[in-house]
Amino acid sequence: MKKLFVGNLPYGANETDVQNFFADAGVNVDSVTVMRDRFTGQARGFGFVEINDDAAAQRAVDACNGKELMGRAVVVNEARPMAPREGGGGRPPRH
Repeated sequence: MKKLFVGNLPYGANETDVQNFFADAGVNVDSVTVMRDRFTGQARGFGFVEINDDAAAQRAVDACNGKELMGRAVVVNEARPMAPREGGGGRPPRH
């Protein structure tokens, strides 16, 4: 299973729009996740798709990277693992 990063998404795009975007390029995706702000529910302009077949995932990158969705050139590439974050926010520790 390959996970692809999909960036520069229009803020109005939802999971169905992204799935149709890939289907129009001839690629069937297994799952789509559009990342949303946890408080407002607004799309954050990026998401991820999962594709079961490595060859199909490469075709998706080749066919969809730079292609327009709702007037924006979408970035599609292989997702990288999330970098570990420092600290947990909030107040600094007392000494």
